[in-house]
Amino acid sequence: MKGKALKYIILLATVSIAGVFLIQFSFIRSSYNISDEQFKESASVALKEVAWQVMLATGSTANFDSITPVEILSSSNYLVNVGSAIDKDLLKSNLIRELKKHEIYYDFEFAIFNPGEEQMDEGILVMQNSEEKPSFYEFPLNDSYVNYFGVHFPDRSSYFNSRLSIWYFLTGLLVLVVFFFGYTLVVIMRQRQLSEVQKNFINNLTHELKTPISAIALSANVINDQKILENPKRLFEYAKIIKEQNTRLSKNVEKVLNLASIEKSRIRLNLDKLNVETFLLETLEVFKHSTSGQKATITTKLSKKPQLILADKFHFANLLTNILENAVKYCEQDPEILIKCKQRKNTFVLSFTDNGIGIPREYRKKIFKKFYRVPTGNVHNVKGFGLGLDYVHKIVKAHKWKIKVEENPNGGSIFTLTIPN
Repeated sequence: MKGKALKYIILLATVSIAGVFLIQFSFIRSSYNISDEQFKESASVALKEVAWQVMLATGSTANFDSITPVEILSSSNYLVNVGSAIDKDLLKSNLIRELKKHEIYYDFEFAIFNPGEEQMDEGILVMQNSEEKPSFYEFPLNDSYVNYFGVHFPDRSSYFNSRLSIWYFLTGLLVLVVFFFGYTLVVIMRQRQLSEVQKNFINNLTHELKTPISAIALSANVINDQKILENPKRLFEYAKIIKEQNTRLSKNVEKVLNLASIEKSRIRLNLDKLNVETFLLETLEVFKHSTSGQKATITTKLSKKPQLILADKFHFANLLTNILENAVKYCEQDPEILIKCKQRKNTFVLSFTDNGIGIPREYRKKIFKKFYRVPTGNVHNVKGFGLGLDYVHKIVKAHKWKIKVEENPNGGSIFTLTIPN
């Protein structure tokens, strides 16, 4: 799948999901408003019945048609005008009965207005388990009424939950589908990236293996000619080519095999106490005799005091060599490497500053991934598999050290290795 097509698919999917969510939320909101209106209507009818029963008990039903019995202040607040004295016990029993009759099975609190004191009497909270408690809710007042009571529903969440449960379920199901869709999309993108990385790796591996094989085959054909014996110097040159290319081929195969062995099992470290600066100088001496080392000018700035660390000699040497080889490999001029050793409070810091092509900021977190190589426009312009820094990162992690990459202000990169004392 091409990059543009994938971007269009992601964009279309995002717009579609956003549209579905908007429709879903609009349905939920509409259902909530409908449920709210239904509740107000049921509560209003029930309270009208209560007002009628109270007025019937006092013989003042003749005024029922001339007053507005129920004033809806909000979905939770109601004032009921009865125009006559109200008995608290009678009111409570009528409220419980009429609310249940209209399927309002929720806690409510009520209070009766006292005309003499011009305020509400102490309220009562009636719970669904028939338990009663004092109510501390401040009921609103109405100057137009004389004999009235207030009703308040403190919590209607269970009412809305029962009415909107199907929409909650569908929304949860939609979120689950979107989650799995997003996860699938992420997996596809990762697989696409991995496929691209593996394709580059195979291209590089093919190139790295075919080049020495071709050189060895060509040299073998020349040596196979009996006339070569007449020119011993030429014979020696082709024999040297075969040896060099065989060494190169062996190193490439060894890199791949080492990676495979590391992937199969956890790295087992044989830790020894090392004088880090002495070990560094010994590793540099070996590196200077290699093909890469002969091209580089290496300068060291060591601390005055000897520093001891715990490290695996074999893997630590390979780690240092990989960083040095990269500094030489990715340099378009005469390679210059500055190595500094610094002692801090509880750590030892080893930094490698080169004058290479540098690493753009957006690629610095990716260079330690397996097979990854910074795009340069031509996968074969610098030989390699993208395995070196992956190996470095694995060894650093196994030692519980830290490594980071920064930009060299003068051009190039700075690799900093932080080692606990």
